[in-house]
Amino acid sequence: MGGNGLIDPVDVQTVTDLIRLRESETPDRGACFFSKDGLEVTDHLSYRELAVRARAIAAVLQERLAPGDRALLIYPPGLEFVCAFLGCLHAGVIAVPVNPPRGHDVDPRLRRVAEDAAPAIGLAPSSLMPGGATPPLLETLNPGMPWLATDLVDSARATDWRAWAPMPDTVAHLQYTSGSTAAPTGVIVTHQNLLRNMLDMHLGWRHDADSVILSWLPHFHDMGLVYGVLEPLYAGIPGYVMPAIAFIQRPIRWLQAIARFGVTHAVAPNFAYDLCTRKIKTADRDQLDLRGWRVAVNGAEPIRADTLKQFASYFEPCGFRAEVLCPGYGLAEATLKVTSSRSGEPVRYLTVDGEALDLGRVDTRSSDDSGARTLVGCGRTEIDTEVVVADPATLHRLGDGMVGEVWVGGSTIAAGYWRLPDRTAASFGARLADSGHGPFLRTGDLGFIMDGELFINGRLKDMLIVRGQNHYPQDIELTVEACHVAFRQNGCAAFSVTMEGEERLVVAQEIERDAKVTDFDELLGLARQSVAEAHEIGVYDMVFLRPGGIPRTSSGKIQRHACRRAYLDGDFRGRLGDHPS
Repeated sequence: MGGNGLIDPVDVQTVTDLIRLRESETPDRGACFFSKDGLEVTDHLSYRELAVRARAIAAVLQERLAPGDRALLIYPPGLEFVCAFLGCLHAGVIAVPVNPPRGHDVDPRLRRVAEDAAPAIGLAPSSLMPGGATPPLLETLNPGMPWLATDLVDSARATDWRAWAPMPDTVAHLQYTSGSTAAPTGVIVTHQNLLRNMLDMHLGWRHDADSVILSWLPHFHDMGLVYGVLEPLYAGIPGYVMPAIAFIQRPIRWLQAIARFGVTHAVAPNFAYDLCTRKIKTADRDQLDLRGWRVAVNGAEPIRADTLKQFASYFEPCGFRAEVLCPGYGLAEATLKVTSSRSGEPVRYLTVDGEALDLGRVDTRSSDDSGARTLVGCGRTEIDTEVVVADPATLHRLGDGMVGEVWVGGSTIAAGYWRLPDRTAASFGARLADSGHGPFLRTGDLGFIMDGELFINGRLKDMLIVRGQNHYPQDIELTVEACHVAFRQNGCAAFSVTMEGEERLVVAQEIERDAKVTDFDELLGLARQSVAEAHEIGVYDMVFLRPGGIPRTSSGKIQRHACRRAYLDGDFRGRLGDHPS
């Protein structure tokens, strides 16, 4: 370690080097902690215990697999996943974290991931393999594939581990993106990608010896894995994890855990902050002490200005400060983080003319102006990451204040897509037409740069083009959600369908669980009127759903393309009524 707390890149070039460093410097210090309910610690490991468990699992893997083979990791929330993941890295086996099956069937997406990764072994806890036998549910993923219950591996096997030294460009894991069910895509993440991205977060969010990280995001999600699991190991600070279901069922548990465990850094998508504001009662809020919370990262989905402002205002009485909020932008193809606000710096809000933004131009306006939209700045990078905005058609660089596709280059950019060379070349090999500068990752996100700060305002593939006019779905969704108190916040999806040769706007909206709605036609009329007035576009059809009816990713991000498929196939879950045009 250097005098500034940074890891020496000469000594630590891989994640396995990192674990060796932590074990040698502070073997008995608590490394990771698990809380089943966010109230009490139910499991914990020191750096020595973690390293020994990783080497023991690696020794067993080395007997069965060769470096470069893949292992499917199916684990419920808990620390055994961390041991298994690091065990793979110590054996040179490529880890493939996936979500565990729910109920009595296998998610089609999980099945496709298993087919695509072609794993040589499956890793899981013994709780999923009673009696040591592979249950039929897991057997169907890859018939004949062996399984290993890692928690039954004797720690004494650590002495059998044959030291294996990966290179910085050695593949650490495949991060499957939250794409379509039909074609999940594995992002190839190397050891160097992980270390560089963790350095970026370490610098921007200013971890120090007193920092503590907490995450409830699933470990098979890029933010849950890289920041929630690995970043505490990089920074040499305690890392707490809790199940996502504990937060979803009772959002206050997240904030109670922050207060109880002395957490300074926590991450969550935008919907989580909104959920806390709406669901935590004043009396419960007033029992919280959030004065120690120093960095509240908001990422993984579109960030709403109102959510940030309302959260800061609502929790101010219990010591929360607005400057703690750190909105950021990232994606799996960049390992995780691309840019973010820095610790202790105020969030930048930019109010612009909505009509001009649709035309690709950024004109600032007063928040009181008709048609004004407030965007949230996503900050800057801390290392060699280069962010440019390019015209997606001409591939020319665009100047500040001009909307285009966000391109990203640098050492955190992943090695490509697993077994997809053509798509890798198209997405990861972009060069600016005017200079040839590159290569860049084409993110597919729309944004602009203003005074060196990145603003994201949409997704290229989600852009609605109706009668020749561009519309951002999230703007329409905000308008619809504000129509009626029964409309669930962060529970709306706007998308287009082709009807009679024309693109038509369809909106799916979740209804609050306790709302007493008797006239859906009235709600449809309100939505149509509001959208027409705000965006000059007609709503062709509207689908009303129970809470949870809109398809989402594991991190809670709305999947508009999945909504479109569900609408066209007529299989929306929890549909409350039919309202044709």
